[in-house]
Amino acid sequence: MRCQDTSEPRIGLAILGIALLGISAACGTPEQKHGPGLNAEEERLNRIAERYVKLVLDLGAHDADFVDAYYGPPEWRDDVPKRGRSVERIVADADALAQELQGIHFGLVDWQRLRYLKKQTHAVRTRAAMLMGETFTFDEECRHLYDAEPPHYDAAHFEAILDELDALLPGDGELIERYAAFRDAYVIPPDRVDAVFRAAIDECRRRTLVCYELPANEDFRVEYVRDKSWSAYNWYKGDAFSLIQVNIDLPITIDRAIDLACHEGYPGHHVYNALLEKTLVRGKGQVEFSVYPLFSPQSLIAEGTANYGIALAFPGEERVRFERDVLFPLAGLDPATAERFYEVWNLTEKLDYAGNEAARGYLDGKWTEEEAIAWLERYALMPRGLAERRVRFFKQYRSYVINYNLGQDLVAAYVERTVAERIGPYGSAMDRWRAFYPLLTNPFVPSGLLEYPLLEDPQRR
Repeated sequence: MRCQDTSEPRIGLAILGIALLGISAACGTPEQKHGPGLNAEEERLNRIAERYVKLVLDLGAHDADFVDAYYGPPEWRDDVPKRGRSVERIVADADALAQELQGIHFGLVDWQRLRYLKKQTHAVRTRAAMLMGETFTFDEECRHLYDAEPPHYDAAHFEAILDELDALLPGDGELIERYAAFRDAYVIPPDRVDAVFRAAIDECRRRTLVCYELPANEDFRVEYVRDKSWSAYNWYKGDAFSLIQVNIDLPITIDRAIDLACHEGYPGHHVYNALLEKTLVRGKGQVEFSVYPLFSPQSLIAEGTANYGIALAFPGEERVRFERDVLFPLAGLDPATAERFYEVWNLTEKLDYAGNEAARGYLDGKWTEEEAIAWLERYALMPRGLAERRVRFFKQYRSYVINYNLGQDLVAAYVERTVAERIGPYGSAMDRWRAFYPLLTNPFVPSGLLEYPLLEDPQRR
């Protein structure tokens, strides 16, 4: 059965207890668990986790983009000025924390949690070092911050895709002009954006709730903003609540409604953060998840699951059918052209890694800003204004760009491998929802996506 069928049961403890590895959904207080039930190494890891959270908050005082969300004890945040740690001191303290983590007895604690804290602490140290002037190549930065190895694609790779697209969009003028004209025909009128986006997020939420049991109080608010380098943002506030901002500076085409609704909302960032809070922070007292450092391995998991969640919620032709029957009419677009639109869209999606190559060339100093813009115009088919905005994103967020496409690819491969190994070649949509759930409720790191699903024996790392 497809996941959105109401006859399909939601994933709750009864189902997951069989299919997964002991995931707890109990809600407790956001305090760490202490007492006779914990061994000395677990108590030690709890103390390290608290120091890690404060380290992240202190770096946030020097880097406005670093702390993406925090809902831990208010006094830890309020005491940042009192602690007054310099960036140099943060580097030294991160080194000391990493050394202590190396000394934790691997077999006496949650090995996934230990590995997560090691990777995250290394990212904090790297970002602080970058603020001090230490430099890395694009690929080195990706490894140190995001625990990932980005692929390389040359111009010939993208030229082959452009040749296919050129045949699909015949006519006069350059391909970028023909493609722009095609896309312009599918822009949502400004006075219809809110209605279309809310219909999209309502459907994404409905499909997610059929499959997952979320906190009863989960909720969100939508705001429309301008003058941002990103297209949308989820600001998680804690207690299962998100503020979702949508940038309306540039025209929003019809495909972006589902993309943003799933990515920022359901089963993307909002669901990811709400389940982490419920399962790990409140359920297991793992306070390190009460803070989200943006430039860290957690972001690849967050962005990768958010992007993969789009195809998870709308598998196969279901997206085209929903947009044709619901969103196209709401936007005042001709539903009869939905299939044609997605024929082109599916091909242009293959150009996505062109943005990574532009970021690599620009951040490694091999290309000027103008050369990076020209590459994006040529190989990502971005109009000048959008290409300039993307380079602005590179300047602010640097190698973060890999988290969207590489993250999605790694998550997709993990889910498909999990389904194939547990179910076989004929796994259902619900099997994919089940395989996806551990990524939202466990301390995963990007390199862990390359392993066997949720290893029962940590020595098999």
